[in-house]
Amino acid sequence: MPIRVLACLAVLLLAPVAAHARDEPDVCAAEPATPAEVKAYQVVADAARAAGRKPDLPAPAVSAAYAAWQQKLWAVDFPGVCRYRTANAALPPATKRRIVFFGDSITERWIMLRPDFFAGDRVDRGIGGQTTRQMIGRFRADVIELHPAVVHILAGINDLAGATGPTSLSEIEGNLASMAELARAHNIKVVLSTVLPARTLGGRSGYDPAPDIASLNAWLRAYAAREGFGFVDYHAALDDGAHGQSMDNSADGIHPTAAGYAIMEPLAEKAFARAVR
Repeated sequence: MPIRVLACLAVLLLAPVAAHARDEPDVCAAEPATPAEVKAYQVVADAARAAGRKPDLPAPAVSAAYAAWQQKLWAVDFPGVCRYRTANAALPPATKRRIVFFGDSITERWIMLRPDFFAGDRVDRGIGGQTTRQMIGRFRADVIELHPAVVHILAGINDLAGATGPTSLSEIEGNLASMAELARAHNIKVVLSTVLPARTLGGRSGYDPAPDIASLNAWLRAYAAREGFGFVDYHAALDDGAHGQSMDNSADGIHPTAAGYAIMEPLAEKAFARAVR
């Protein structure tokens, strides 16, 4: 068959694919809105944490509304790529000093309580409640495509809490390794963080996460050393001596207060300096 005919056939075969790509539906438009009662509770809970108080537990109706909303949200956007889509598009071109903080609510709340730490080209991409299963799905959108010099990865506590179902330590480790190795493949320096101290986790009554946190953190330290990644040990800095966090540093035993983040920040700075030297 003549080359010119083959070329024409190729154009005809590829055209429907290109047209389909242009006509893809906007998945984010189908996201369910946060229920009003959940929003109201989050405002009150955040205010309590900011004031150094442990938030009251949500009322059963609020918990039920949250669970139903999460199920609908996951059906549309399990990884959470829609959360920062607009913010990502609005970012200026990356500088050589851009650092993306990638994680769950511990990362998300960091910028809320310590906004000055995120001056310059520092980008917070935390989503409350997320597990490493979800984070892998948005790693390209919220890290790779932002072209940072460094990514700071802090995750794992929600996996241990079973937020998206039972998860083994080996799966959590594999997910963290996949994110770190994806970053390296795109010439992004990696700083891996320990999981913060915690003695109880919501949703797992009677479960003491301290032994699993210790195992995961030991793996993170060894893996970072073996692969040449940056490593920062927030656990040691925040441990109250009983594998938890003091009330001064964490009102609810999981999320740092402003004082807790103030302890973490110089450790992060040292890790970033080592990563880019």
